[in-house]
Amino acid sequence: MVVVVAAAVAWEAGKPLVMEQVEVAPPQAMEVRIKVKYTSLCHTDVYFWECEGQTPLFPRIFGHEAAGIVESIGEGVTDLKPGDHVLPIFTGECKECRHCKSEESNMCDLLRINTDRGVMINDGKSRFSIKGKPINHFLGTSTFSEYTVVHVGCLAKINPAAPLDKVCVVSCGISTGLGATLNVAKPKKGSTVAVFGLGAVGLAACEGARIAGASRIIGVDLNPNRFEAAKKFGVTDFVNPKDHQKPVQEVIGEMTDGGVDRAVECTGNINAMISAFECVHDGWGVAVLVGVPHQDAIFKSKPINFLNERTLKGTFFGNYKPRTDIPNVVEMYMKKELELEKFLTHRVKFSEINKAFDLMLKGEGLRCLITMD
Repeated sequence: MVVVVAAAVAWEAGKPLVMEQVEVAPPQAMEVRIKVKYTSLCHTDVYFWECEGQTPLFPRIFGHEAAGIVESIGEGVTDLKPGDHVLPIFTGECKECRHCKSEESNMCDLLRINTDRGVMINDGKSRFSIKGKPINHFLGTSTFSEYTVVHVGCLAKINPAAPLDKVCVVSCGISTGLGATLNVAKPKKGSTVAVFGLGAVGLAACEGARIAGASRIIGVDLNPNRFEAAKKFGVTDFVNPKDHQKPVQEVIGEMTDGGVDRAVECTGNINAMISAFECVHDGWGVAVLVGVPHQDAIFKSKPINFLNERTLKGTFFGNYKPRTDIPNVVEMYMKKELELEKFLTHRVKFSEINKAFDLMLKGEGLRCLITMD
């Protein structure tokens, strides 16, 4: 049956969200309706809300970093039941396609991220409406609503003992940065790691380097105000490119006797990407690109940098498969290996969700937790 709930609707680009009474339809085949308990604001929400250089798709319910409880399931759903604790994920795992069956990929053919789709895959329709008018979905999750409908392949079933107000951040940014280091860069114990960009994703990459036992973690950022907080994530050295006359890769090379063992780039700035690649040591250095650049950006580096045995890799969602791997990331937190509390710097009620946008636009804090109840 249809439920009527509160949701924060974006009616147009860049304008404050409006709390509305929204009808949420029941789940169809291979879909699940969940009660969202906590959600947080990720920069991706803000980017598409501002809608600069993208296809405008309004009205829309944003939100994709969240935790909730299964309320009802649609036909064909066998591995989830009402009451299960879940994290909705902006990308999916159908478990049937070549990507899902490959140990090397997490880029599902069916459920890969699609920022332009505002409807469900099953029937091409929205599950949200206001007085019969459809409201667009976002990333298949739309967690800025008390209830939402998600494809079963985009839900990670997690340990019911895990506190949902902490692990909700695992569903996007934290896993992206953490996995970029642990799954892709794979620093050995005692190695040196440079991380470009000390926002939430970059600090999650630093957290991965800390967990891996890196001896030095060099944080690179243009904002000196981020340096003190980064120490909590294991960062030992700081470089602000604005403080130097020479390219930052040269600065890092001099600091580390020829370059770091691993570098992780989390800004999406093409120059930072080139610096990250060129700052790793020849012979064994590996650089991993996480940040999403402008679609027309071009990466330029001399071929000799590759021939001298430096490796450049890219990653999507930290190479984690949502259903298979994300429950294990939650377990890392439960075993006190991964620290999540330090990412949560602010908390607001759902009715005050626009405050979370204000905080992010001012560059204050890392993650603002939005409490739905």
